[in-house]
Amino acid sequence: MPAPIPFDDSIALALIEDKATLEGPLLPILHALQDRFGYVDARAIPLIASALNITRAEVFGTITFYHDFKRQKPEGAAIKLCLAEACQARGADKLARHVEKSLGVKVDGGARAGVAVETAYCLGNCALGPNALLDGEIYGRLDEEGLDVLCARAAKLAGAEQ
Repeated sequence: MPAPIPFDDSIALALIEDKATLEGPLLPILHALQDRFGYVDARAIPLIASALNITRAEVFGTITFYHDFKRQKPEGAAIKLCLAEACQARGADKLARHVEKSLGVKVDGGARAGVAVETAYCLGNCALGPNALLDGEIYGRLDEEGLDVLCARAAKLAGAEQ
């Protein structure tokens, strides 16, 4: 996947047109935009609505319904920390408190030192929890030390070494 670039109407339109003929094209379009730009820019909403002959409200509603779609450029690299029941039973809540204390950033509360920690609910690796996701890769059996290493890796990805 290419690195996110600044939003560009012509690139967005090309991505939209590429997916518009799919069955159920809205989610694939939103994913393509987010993959390319790192978020779904508000300027894409009328482009999508026009291409799919749906209302802007339908597009906006879909973006806001799904937690993973971002509406603004990410502040840094995001670690998704699973807080579903299986991971909680294996200490994910303790890891969330640890990262808030050690990194100084609240889970789901923005970025610090180029790292944001976001809640995920099930990464599908329950037997090896607690789990986190960074840059498309799942990390299981995390402990505080492993999460610290993951935060340092995220900071490096964001270009903000700790």
